[in-house]
Amino acid sequence: MKKIVLIGRSEAGKTTLTQALKGQKIHYHKTQYVNHFDVIVDTPGEYAQTKHLGNALALYTYEADIVGLLVSAIEPYCLFPPCCAAMANREVVGIVTKIHHPMANIRRAEGWLKLAGCRKIFHVDSASHEGVPELFEYLREEGDVMPWERNPTKPT
Repeated sequence: MKKIVLIGRSEAGKTTLTQALKGQKIHYHKTQYVNHFDVIVDTPGEYAQTKHLGNALALYTYEADIVGLLVSAIEPYCLFPPCCAAMANREVVGIVTKIHHPMANIRRAEGWLKLAGCRKIFHVDSASHEGVPELFEYLREEGDVMPWERNPTKPT
């Protein structure tokens, strides 16, 4: 699988999406530092929200194949400036989270991501796993066998 770095403000859903992608039970966990997993880099929201820490995010994008900008559908504002995706030397995708929240405004969040320069945008609800298989498929590389494709009678 292609490696993805998840970037967004605090409570955008980066860690919850990481748990969903890893097939773990969803539980709240505050990310205090950059977490490196096999194919996911989960960054704390404070890195995107603080000028001096924000510079460090650029370094983590070099370790990934794809940059994922996350915007929650319930966010009142967006951290990402217009055309910021053009500054990355990696593919940048947008991910709208919390799409089933009663206060969700998916079109607004998607508009912010388009303005940031994201051409491909995923809509996910990590709790119900809606949109997670599509993101998995997008990260898939030739030869990857997804968990749901494994033959249960054949040993791994």
